[in-house]
Amino acid sequence: MISQSDNVVKLNSINRRMFILATAKVIILGGIVSRLFFLQIKENKKYLTLSDKNRIREWKLPPVRGNFTDFFGNTIAGNFEAYQLHLIPEQVENFRYTINRIKNILDLSDKQFTKILKKQKEIKPWETLIVADNLSWENFSKINNNLYDLNGVKPIISISRNYPYKENYTHILGYVSQANESDISTNEVIKEKFVQGLKVGKIGLEKSFENDLIGSNSIERYEVNAYGRRISQLAYQQGDQGKTIKLTVDTEIQKLANELLIDKAGSICVMDIFTGDIIAMHSSPSFDPNKFVFGISQDDWQLIRNNPMKPLLNKTLSGNYSPGSTIKPIVALSALENEIVSQKFTVICKGHKHPLELYGQTYHCWKKEGHGYMNMREAMKQSCDTYFYEVSRRLGVDKLSETAKKFGLGKKVFGNLFGNEKSGLIPNTEWKKNALGRNWLLGETIITGIGQGYIQTTPIQLCLMTAQIANGGHKIYPKLVLNQKNKDEEKDKFVSLVKNPKNINIIQDAMFSSTNEVRGTSYRSRIDDTKYQFAGKTGTAQVKRITETDRELDLKTSEIAYEERDHALYVAFGPYKNPRYAISILIEHGGSGGSVAAPLAKKLFKKIIDRHEIRKNYQTKKYLDI
Repeated sequence: MISQSDNVVKLNSINRRMFILATAKVIILGGIVSRLFFLQIKENKKYLTLSDKNRIREWKLPPVRGNFTDFFGNTIAGNFEAYQLHLIPEQVENFRYTINRIKNILDLSDKQFTKILKKQKEIKPWETLIVADNLSWENFSKINNNLYDLNGVKPIISISRNYPYKENYTHILGYVSQANESDISTNEVIKEKFVQGLKVGKIGLEKSFENDLIGSNSIERYEVNAYGRRISQLAYQQGDQGKTIKLTVDTEIQKLANELLIDKAGSICVMDIFTGDIIAMHSSPSFDPNKFVFGISQDDWQLIRNNPMKPLLNKTLSGNYSPGSTIKPIVALSALENEIVSQKFTVICKGHKHPLELYGQTYHCWKKEGHGYMNMREAMKQSCDTYFYEVSRRLGVDKLSETAKKFGLGKKVFGNLFGNEKSGLIPNTEWKKNALGRNWLLGETIITGIGQGYIQTTPIQLCLMTAQIANGGHKIYPKLVLNQKNKDEEKDKFVSLVKNPKNINIIQDAMFSSTNEVRGTSYRSRIDDTKYQFAGKTGTAQVKRITETDRELDLKTSEIAYEERDHALYVAFGPYKNPRYAISILIEHGGSGGSVAAPLAKKLFKKIIDRHEIRKNYQTKKYLDI
């Protein structure tokens, strides 16, 4: 029989268990409530954001690149609408099915299809795969009509680069192409704004002004369903287009320079002798930069790369050439400035029968029968080598080097603006000792005086040299960007490069005689109309040593192998009465500067001077509009 005390014990045990169970329930319920409160109240923003990230997607678009315009506001590098097809692999339910559907819709070749699959393997699953970056409107429409069966595929209307003047501006502007790892790692701005399909500058001004041109990304926010399919656009944040950069170049003169150099390897530069504005700067042959925007084909690349005239080389800035007789104005000026000779100093030139002989070396004048008695003006007019042999011998290479450097030779004209610009070389005794470990020889001074030997210049340097002779010997800073000021320009605004201005007048007059008087080396290229009249100096730069056998054969240029022909050069300024523009012309392996390069100047100056009033009126109108 169960006692009353046993019942009490059992009841107490049940009560304890009920209490413990009730307490546990309260604790668990309290924990759940507490957790729910924490999640819904305290962490509300965090989980709402996570939820939105599953529901809402952001799409960062490539920034719209800024334009380049010429002096008159014509767009020389702009943008156009390109139809593209993007997809993000991780957002596609069945990538293999989708990509095969795209292949059938667009009728892609096996080669194109394989390339897409290769690109997909190279990127991360969440990165954008650009299936096509320049679709035709027909194919773009086909894709849009089949979107119901292309989950995760995004037809995009993008903005891409366009060069309307094609090869005319290639070596000034450069070109853009797909950003690579090197671009991203070396430029923080590109790294920050990078998206698949971003095009960046590779060479030229496109590269130099990358940070100004690149613009900012547009952001698109849209809602997706559980399968990642786009339901609706929620917001669109418009990015800013990059800066528009205005150049000093006149497209009409730039196009003429291109036409004059068709089928030739060479360079033409035109410069304002007071402002330093570059009016034209063309290197030939050139190529169409539009071919690089979406990736150049292998066939086109091989044609450009294997062209023996080297279209990839910017000859204006990167071509190092012996200046030949175009250096003679500087030799004469240096001799006058250093009071080595006067303009009346005379030398007799007897031709090949009586050459100058020094230490077993023979130095000939180009004219076989000789020039006879030569003073400075006549020697410049007829480009007598014998005269300049003697002047340079008396002058010495160090004094010549000093004057040449003052006038812009042996130094980059644009500083760090172009990554491919060369400095050239203006040698002196110290340079040879340091570079070659040998002493300077007198014979090297003599050949330097006619622009041969170690001396190397670029066409843009020769144009600057001529501009500073034409403006009376005042320092200028060449520029391509309109109204851009060099940090030293104001400081050096009225700096004279000469001790005696009369010496510059003597050189200008001698250059006038070379073009406009009988027996002048460019007399056949003269213009009698004073409106267009110009003064210049021819140059013929040897690319190989001339042997006695070569002299005896006396072959015509057409009878010499192309790569062994002399380079033809010409520098000039005009109009002569009131100079405003300087030019330099180089024709690789063209032969004689007088017969090949100088005739181009005649056509150039007519165009340049006719365009001067148009340029002046446009500038005045812009000023009045402001």
